[in-house]
Amino acid sequence: MTPVADHETVLEEEAVRQLMVTSHGRYVDCTYGRGGHTRRILASLSGGGRLLVMDRDLTAIEHARELLHHEPRAHVVHSRFSEMISCLDELGIDQVDGVLMDLGMSSPQLDEAHRGLSFHRDGPLDMRMDRTQGITAAEFLAKAEERELSDVLWRFGEERYARRIARGIVEHRKQHVIDGTLQLADIIASSMPRREKSKHPATRSFQALRIFINDELGELERCLSAIVKVLIPGGRLVVISFHSLEDRTVKRFMRDMSKGRVPDGLPIRDVDIPRTLRIVGKAIKPSAAEIGRNRRARSAVMRVAAKVGDLVA
Repeated sequence: MTPVADHETVLEEEAVRQLMVTSHGRYVDCTYGRGGHTRRILASLSGGGRLLVMDRDLTAIEHARELLHHEPRAHVVHSRFSEMISCLDELGIDQVDGVLMDLGMSSPQLDEAHRGLSFHRDGPLDMRMDRTQGITAAEFLAKAEERELSDVLWRFGEERYARRIARGIVEHRKQHVIDGTLQLADIIASSMPRREKSKHPATRSFQALRIFINDELGELERCLSAIVKVLIPGGRLVVISFHSLEDRTVKRFMRDMSKGRVPDGLPIRDVDIPRTLRIVGKAIKPSAAEIGRNRRARSAVMRVAAKVGDLVA
């Protein structure tokens, strides 16, 4: 089997405990990564349960197929998680008991230079999670106007020096093709008048470009909307986020679905407003012990919601 490359799943036990309302249910792991949550779900799943395993990263899917090729309860699909409903339709499943989304990148994705996601290792500026489709970061940087670059860096990275960095990229590409990760990291660093003490100067810009190239927030919003359609009453939605843009999107969605919506002016009491989700507990963060073992866990936030209605046994 392909090695796991020192990846440690974040909030593994806590996420699966919140997810599994019944041992004989049907579940979706939207983000296989390197299979930590998948293995934990299968360990708790009865012989009659089923698990749809998804990932847009083909390397992750190859790992999943190796791991699960003798596992009749698991179905592995290479797909964006926003396409979850069509994947379930192909399996003849119209409702599920729980959906898990771990929005973090796996250690191999960060550590393998050829993916173009790391500013610590030199590699081609790719950044695509699914390298079979879409444009690379290098292609975007070669064509984007300065205003668009600045908007991407600010919107998806909350980079305070977005305009300076965009200007630096445009000036540099007049003389040189920008196609390497360390090359881009140097351009970013040289464009910034000041740096945060505890953060690499390219952190926010690399995050912004990755989110943009992969349409990560759009994918997240489409998937969340799909999930509420397929959850059974009482079924669980569990989402682990790793940066504020993701977490705000998840928090806002759960809040809106738990409040319900009624047109202005209708004489309906608050207690009678139909609601789709119920928020389960407070946001959960990794323990100090887990962060000590796995520094990449420090920014994780897990939120849980349940579909409104009585649990179907």
